Amino acid sequence: MAKLILSMDGLVLKEIPLNKERTTIGRKPHNDIQIDNLAISGEHAVIVAILNDAFLEDLNSTNGTYVNGQSVKKHVLKDNDIVELGKYRLKFLKDAPDLSPSSTFEKAFVSPVDSANLGASPRAHTETMVGFGAEASVTSEWKAPVDTTPAMVGEPMGVVQIINGRNAGRELELSKSLTTLGKPGVQVAVITRRPHGYFITHVEGDSFPVLNGKQLDAQAHLLGDHDVIEIAGVKMEFYLRSAATQGA
Repeated sequence: MAKLILSMDGLVLKEIPLNKERTTIGRKPHNDIQIDNLAISGEHAVIVAILNDAFLEDLNSTNGTYVNGQSVKKHVLKDNDIVELGKYRLKFLKDAPDLSPSSTFEKAFVSPVDSANLGASPRAHTETMVGFGAEASVTSEWKAPVDTTPAMVGEPMGVVQIINGRNAGRELELSKSLTTLGKPGVQVAVITRRPHGYFITHVEGDSFPVLNGKQLDAQAHLLGDHDVIEIAGVKMEFYLRSAATQGA
């Protein structure tokens, strides 16, 4: 499990395991990591941990968030990164990766998708980078280890299908361990594929995605067959495609 080491002036104050999908940092007492210092905003930053990856987002703090001396708004955390909040330091320590053949990591950072060229680009599906036009986009923020556990073999494939707007009817198979959905800067969520199902988690934006007419919270939610998701104004239906019809 990844963890943070909180220190000030070289003195270690606390060790915090990242055992939640969202870990908030700030001066107010409701934060997971409370730093009672006026240089720290009430809600300063958040770390989202999904599978074996984590990324940091500054929550429009007054004095900013720095990683390794550089001001950041969003940052994919790497082993031994130093997050700086005023005089405080948070060292990010990631578990040593499993070097078995089934746990290869491929890093692919968020990039805007040019939806106008999707039809002509053969890489659109091989990299799971698909745009839904001006309303929203789908892109792979990073690729987690490929799921090759026996529980996944022969299991139904998750699919999302757009049900409103000019891209109605468009589908995306959720074949990767992690797929990012939404419009960067407006609202972003991720769907993770796990041995016991598909889960949706809010990542970015002031408002949370809507599932079957009800706004989600910060926790991961298990998706059911024919659930209706609304992200950044785009409605889509999640459904399970049986193994027999995959690739048909």
